[in-house]
Amino acid sequence: MNDWPEAWSDENRGNRYGRGSASAQPEGARAMRQVRRPASGAYGGGPGQSAPAHAGGVPQQPAYGGGSYGDGTAADGYDSGYNTGQVYGGGGGPGGPGGGTRERPAPNWRRRIKWTAITVVTVLVVTTIGTYFWADSKLNREVDLSKVIDRPDAGEGTNYLIVGSDSRAGMSAEEKKKLHTGSAEGKRTDSMMILHTGSNGDTLISLPRDSDVEIPSFVGSESGKTYKGTGRHTKLNAAYAEDGPELLVRTVEFNTGLRIDHYVEIGFAGFANIVDAVGGVEITIPKGGMKDTKSGADFEAGKQTLNGEQSLAFVRTRYALAGSDLDRTKNQQKFLAALANQVATPGTVLNPFKLYPTMGAGLDSLIVDKDMGLFDLGEMFWAMKSVNSGDGKSMNMPISGSSGGNLVWDKAKVKTLVEQLKNDETVTVSGN
Repeated sequence: MNDWPEAWSDENRGNRYGRGSASAQPEGARAMRQVRRPASGAYGGGPGQSAPAHAGGVPQQPAYGGGSYGDGTAADGYDSGYNTGQVYGGGGGPGGPGGGTRERPAPNWRRRIKWTAITVVTVLVVTTIGTYFWADSKLNREVDLSKVIDRPDAGEGTNYLIVGSDSRAGMSAEEKKKLHTGSAEGKRTDSMMILHTGSNGDTLISLPRDSDVEIPSFVGSESGKTYKGTGRHTKLNAAYAEDGPELLVRTVEFNTGLRIDHYVEIGFAGFANIVDAVGGVEITIPKGGMKDTKSGADFEAGKQTLNGEQSLAFVRTRYALAGSDLDRTKNQQKFLAALANQVATPGTVLNPFKLYPTMGAGLDSLIVDKDMGLFDLGEMFWAMKSVNSGDGKSMNMPISGSSGGNLVWDKAKVKTLVEQLKNDETVTVSGN
């Protein structure tokens, strides 16, 4: 069997390097041609012939061409003629330099965790800052309490005057019909509450719209003109209709002696939008249900979730209630506390698809004083939540009777109540 390239004879193989002559030398820079090693392991010719050793031992030679299989046989089928020494080349064997199975360095998990944490914190900080400035820019700071004159001294804690107005601003005729708001011009107050926040529990006090109050001297919010008090008595909601939020604050402070720190107002449409954005509010309708054609209320008794339209009907209903306006204020307190509780749940706060629409609907609808900040607004909502959870107290302003259809406050109880609020003490006075 002849393993030499075709047309080569034994004579051609005579005295060439690799044949076995100890004195044979390679031909200078000429590269030795690769030959195939017979399977029997014999070198060159017939069986039984062994390759003579090179003088001084077999030198280590590089494998030309491809890689090595570890027994000296080249990956492309040719053998260099040597089976010892380290193999070099582009496709070295397993574990060798340049080998295809070289192990990758182990991942640096500490470094990865560090950079992941830095990225997450950075995103949270940027998002939080961006959300804060976005929300702050949407607050409608329209009420200037600096225009209110002869104010009482400030006490402990913070007092918010929360007003629900019948403003129909921005509502279409279809929306007015759907929400049963009517089409009256101007704005009046449907509800008024004082929320006191402090270290001894939060207190929510409803001021009936029909409360009998004295209109004091005041400075017109638009004209800047001073109007001297004449001792004139009227219903509390008439003060708002006469000269807006500034006169309402002045009237409440004059008749109670309690300083109002912040003012918050929301209209019909805004109220309904907030409820819809949060996904509705769960309320328990008392036995007998509730039906009022003027407000649009039509509810069966029992626990149910009210949407924006239904919620507005619920807080406006008074003709279907035995206590009329006094019972309505209780329903308003109950509903606002439940709404604040719903807004503050993890399902809303941690869900951006509910949080941002809710914030957008609320901030677009609220009218606040010029000194109101987002932290003040947040404190107000958390206080409302605490009232709903039982950590605070809700009540009506104490009433002693009526005069000419107006509800007269119990002066002695009101004085005690105000003193307790000023000193941030636990409220012990009960209301109607």
